[in-house]
Amino acid sequence: MDPEVLKQAPLFAELDDEAASTLAAAMGTIKVNKGDVLFHEGDTEDRLYVVVSGKIKLGRSGSAGRENLLAVLGPGQMFGELSVFDPGPRSSTATAVTSCELRVLEHDELTQWLTGRPEVARGLLGQLASRLRRANENAADLVFSDVPGRVAKALLDLAKRFGEQRDEGIHVHHDLTQEELAQLVGASRETVNKALADFAARGWIRLEPRSVTLIDVERVERRAR
Repeated sequence: MDPEVLKQAPLFAELDDEAASTLAAAMGTIKVNKGDVLFHEGDTEDRLYVVVSGKIKLGRSGSAGRENLLAVLGPGQMFGELSVFDPGPRSSTATAVTSCELRVLEHDELTQWLTGRPEVARGLLGQLASRLRRANENAADLVFSDVPGRVAKALLDLAKRFGEQRDEGIHVHHDLTQEELAQLVGASRETVNKALADFAARGWIRLEPRSVTLIDVERVERRAR
């Protein structure tokens, strides 16, 4: 486990090295395979997770049975923190997109850290504020932005977190199916595929299996606005 990856999590943001090491030692480690479900929407499970390697998706099921993909998380990101402040049922389903290694902190252990270390509480509150801001932005995008604009914005977000700079552009191995990309954008697979094909035809991106290369980032950024 790379300690630098763990320190990227908001939980560790304001801790000194000694405190960070102590907190890390209090966390358990679990490994999951692609497709494994950590918890389902409605479960009472209340642990906090930090992704060390791999990707996790958080989704919700709609009334018509269609899944809405809320987020795709990678190394250094955490989830499950809502249960600390609201011990109700889980609001989403967490599924491994790839094989993953996760660090886990039990609810009671985390509560002790929040009581004794206000900087941990600040880190968690910062995470919650960022999540609320993102939710507000997504809601606004669904109202004011068209599907190609949302696709462009999603590609840029994935590139920021999972991208690798190469000679031809930013290569993003997102590991998502076409259906999952559509769920992330909040549109039909056909409409999202049409937008991606248009971007590719314009020379902005190159499509590859479960990955994409952003060739003209400036054009994609303009389309995302």
